[in-house]
Parts: sequence; C-alpha cells; structure tokens
Amino acid sequence: MPDTFTGRAVLVTGGGSGIGRAVALAFARAGARVAVAGRSERTLEETVALIAAEGVGEAAAVPADITVAPDVERLVDAVTARFGGLDVAVNNVGVITPPAPVADISEADWRHSLDTNLTGLWLSMKYEIGYMRAHGGGAVVNVASNIGAHRRVPGLGAYTAAKAAVSALTRAAALDHIGDGVRINAVSPGAVDTPMSSRPGETPAAKAARLRAQIPLGRASSVAEIAAAVLHLASPAATSTVGTDLVIDGGATA
Repeated sequence: MPDTFTGRAVLVTGGGSGIGRAVALAFARAGARVAVAGRSERTLEETVALIAAEGVGEAAAVPADITVAPDVERLVDAVTARFGGLDVAVNNVGVITPPAPVADISEADWRHSLDTNLTGLWLSMKYEIGYMRAHGGGAVVNVASNIGAHRRVPGLGAYTAAKAAVSALTRAAALDHIGDGVRINAVSPGAVDTPMSSRPGETPAAKAARLRAQIPLGRASSVAEIAAAVLHLASPAATSTVGTDLVIDGGATA
C-alpha cells in the first residue's frame, strides 16, 4: 500500500520483533510515522534502525509496559506529542505461558497471561480510543489468535481464555466507539513464521514437516502476510469494516 498512510501517526505495541516489527515496517513503507512500543528498548531501537535504513516513513521507539496504566497513558501522550496525533493503533503484545492442563495452571502464569494478553490490550485501547475520539477518530487493530474464539489447544487454557476475550472485547469496543469515529477490528493469526510458533528444541525441518501436516495451506503464514491484513483493516479501503475478527491461519480453522 504505497503512500496509503502518508503523514499518518501510527502506534504499534510489541513492535520490537515478529509481527509487530513487520507491521511497523509495513506502515513506514506506506509513508506513516510509526512509534514502536514494548519493554525492550534495545529491540525497539533495532526496529527503528531497520526503518531508517530503508529510508521510508519516520519511526520512534517508546519503551513502555502496557500492563501498567500510567505507562500506557505516558506512551499515548509521548506518541501524540512527537507526531502531533494518533491515527492508527495496533495492539500486538502477547505471551504464551508454559503449557499445563487447566487444573495445573499456576496462579502466577494465569495472571501473567491475562495481564499481558487481555488487560494490557484493554489499557492500550482505553488510552488510544480516549485520544482518538477527542481528536476526530482513528482506527484500532488488535492482534488476537486463532487459538481462543476459533480453536482450542490442550494445555493452553490461559492463552485460550485471554485471546478469546480479546476477540470479544474487540467487537464490544467496536460497537461502543464507532459512533465516536473510532473503527476497531482484530486479526487472528494461526501459526506464523516466528519463534513463538516453534516447539522447544524443534528444528526448522521438523517444524516445517509438522506444519505441512497441520495446516491446509501447508505452511505457516509469514509476518508480511499478517502485516498486510493489518494495514488493510486500518486503511481507507476498509472504512465499513467494523468489529471484524479476521482469521489468518492457512485454513487451520476452516
């Protein structure tokens, strides 16, 4: 989408690696001014350096812990001060805690999963939408998962519950705020070609063979494919798309 987002201010949480980094690069290539947020300043600066090396858009790193309300408020304030506004927000932070049956999930792992995958996303939306509705609207894209509302996997109860809630919360927020000019949608990736989709000790060849057997498409999605869907949902081409949860998993949940 060359030049689709020229001059637009975009915030990407979890922008230091994986899907978040690909989304940030894609927005920059489309002309946006991009702020990447997350806990690791080092990886955020790496994303900014990649954008600078391509000579596209403009980027800034804003370290923040999205599970802490004052951090999120400060993050949105910093982005809007730096770029003069906030047109698009992509909420991408996510964690998978060690697999365990529901009865064996530790309270610490349960809280960590819900705090990061759900509460952190809600806090991000709270402050992003709060700014957008007071300044003419905007677009929000949340990154959920095909595990949750669309698919269940044994041993991932905490992640499943959190990501299913992200899908539901996205739809609720979309209804609450479309009248404010804020358009909210989600993407739900399946296996993506990132370390998060690998099993402990799994070789690339073994991973490829496993995914060929599990996914009708025969492979994991690329981060570029997920980024393309995010940009579409945030773009003027999707102005009547409200409250959608777009599953991108190569047919795994078809």
